[in-house]
Amino acid sequence: MTNPLRGEVIRLYKNLLYLGREYPKGTAYFRERLKTAFMKNKDVTDPEKIQKLIDRGDFVIKELEALYYLRKYRAMKKRYYEPEH
Repeated sequence: MTNPLRGEVIRLYKNLLYLGREYPKGTAYFRERLKTAFMKNKDVTDPEKIQKLIDRGDFVIKELEALYYLRKYRAMKKRYYEPEH
């Protein structure tokens, strides 16, 4: 019997993999850490526990997006505004 949350887990993995392309330490580093995290929890079968892990993954996605937006904001600010003294 397949788990009904399997699709959500796969979606989460793909989204994180996509976001990892711009990770500051590199794609390979991010991919290895992501794979390790998912493999560590591969034997979890409790739907509530799986949902908590999915929620944590969604939180990580939001944090990564915030990191990227902040980096872009700083680059734009540095490029277009004069330094304050």
